[in-house]
Amino acid sequence: MTLPKYGLTVTVPDAADRALVYRIIYEKLVARKITEKSWTAYREVIARLIDARVKAIILGYTKMMLLGRPEDNALPIFDTTEIHDQAAVTIFLKK
Repeated sequence: MTLPKYGLTVTVPDAADRALVYRIIYEKLVARKITEKSWTAYREVIARLIDARVKAIILGYTKMMLLGRPEDNALPIFDTTEIHDQAAVTIFLKK
């Protein structure tokens, strides 16, 4: 998928990795069951995206940051919760 207006190409994990991520989200993170196994699986998905030559990772689910810190990764990590929080503060402060 491309977003030419912004010069971006979007790469999503393959079907098996998406299923794995969804399983971690709904079986673990929603219940706040953070495990080393989940963290390892998550890192493996990121490694496969790195192999696909992505330049950054977007964490599109609010609880994904429970699995680790951005500085633990080889690529820039964008946490959508933090991005939305910063935007809300910016909007609020302009009023």
